[in-house]
Amino acid sequence: MNIRLGNADLARYPFLNEAAEYMSQTYFNLDDLNLPELRHIVERASNRIRNEIIHGKPDYSLERHEVEILTFLVGILIIKAINSDNLTKKHCLCEALRAEKFLVHDLKMQGELANKKLLVFKVFKELLKMDILPSLKYQLMFEVKVTDYLKRSHLFHEQEWKLINRLVHDGRVFLDPDETVRLIRSELANLLFERIGQMNPSHIPTTIREQANILRSILPVAPRRLDHAPSAYPPCINHALDQMAAGENLPHSARVMLATYMLAIGKNIEEIVSLFENAPDYNERISRYQVEHLAGERGSHVRYLVPSCAKLRNDGLCFATSQCEGLINPVQFGRAVKSYSKKVSV
Repeated sequence: MNIRLGNADLARYPFLNEAAEYMSQTYFNLDDLNLPELRHIVERASNRIRNEIIHGKPDYSLERHEVEILTFLVGILIIKAINSDNLTKKHCLCEALRAEKFLVHDLKMQGELANKKLLVFKVFKELLKMDILPSLKYQLMFEVKVTDYLKRSHLFHEQEWKLINRLVHDGRVFLDPDETVRLIRSELANLLFERIGQMNPSHIPTTIREQANILRSILPVAPRRLDHAPSAYPPCINHALDQMAAGENLPHSARVMLATYMLAIGKNIEEIVSLFENAPDYNERISRYQVEHLAGERGSHVRYLVPSCAKLRNDGLCFATSQCEGLINPVQFGRAVKSYSKKVSV
């Protein structure tokens, strides 16, 4: 389909193929980044990444379309030069969140239906191979195939994402703009991560290496596991810790499980907050507040209990082994291991 977005759209979605085509038409080459007149773009990209490292938040500011596209490209080069999987995942998530905000806004705008069709085609169909259309049946709603919905919604553990709780008609699920875009956040972040991994620039300009060295010096040290024998953790907790160690983004329900479990076995706030430092969306202030809230030190001052095994199974967070037999809550696992060991030794 020979349809094109405008340059203003490419500034908001610089990961689209047309943005790369636009840059190729400007005869830009990597050594241009060493020129004084492009110094502000290198620093702008570096400051964005610094903000992601320190605050875990994307930068939503917009400048001229050529500046935005170049900033995106320079940011990827800096990330490539730093060569940290955890930072790369954090950067990709921030870029996905940035695109998510713009995309939700654009899908909500009272514009021509043809413009919305063009946008969803470029972002959803061309980029993510996802069949989605503005709904003619319900205003400001979008239709997605049940199969496409199920392929992505299984990552969410909240009840509202269960298919039984959705509006479904004739093999299609109806979503509002926020839900439509939220459905692809992880997929977009993963796509960007794969693209960065596949990039093989001929060389890294000096200015990029300089910024990479500066940013590398402020990267947090990867958190260590709590000083607690892994064999004493239930499989659901070990799985969550493994995901955190790999820099994966845990769903909210898994974070609640992990924090409440650690509180239940006597770990303090500082120890628990440090567990989440590897998360791509880590924000120290927000993480501390959430853990303190679960501990009963904030909000209603009610201490939260560890979710039951039944709830964890329902949320897709259970990874039970034979040692979990008979348990109704993960906090019982330590006692169950001792009992299981005795049975095995008899």
